[in-house]
Amino acid sequence: MINVISAIISGLIIGVLARFLYPGSVHMGWIATILLGIGGSLVAGLVTSRGQSDFNRAGCLASVIGAMVLILLGRVLGIG
Repeated sequence: MINVISAIISGLIIGVLARFLYPGSVHMGWIATILLGIGGSLVAGLVTSRGQSDFNRAGCLASVIGAMVLILLGRVLGIG
């Protein structure tokens, strides 16, 4: 249960940071922001993890960049 709550909180923080740093306005609700942050973390984890499960700042930055890539992908595909 704690893992789910921490995923939601970190997803919200990462999603908000990605929306703030992405150039232009990004219109989405809170649930979509949380899912964006969680998705960004998953994308970054697949690319950068190399078997590590530690918390580090580079992983947080990669998660925000991964979320921004998802925003871009959504715009290119016409979803957002």
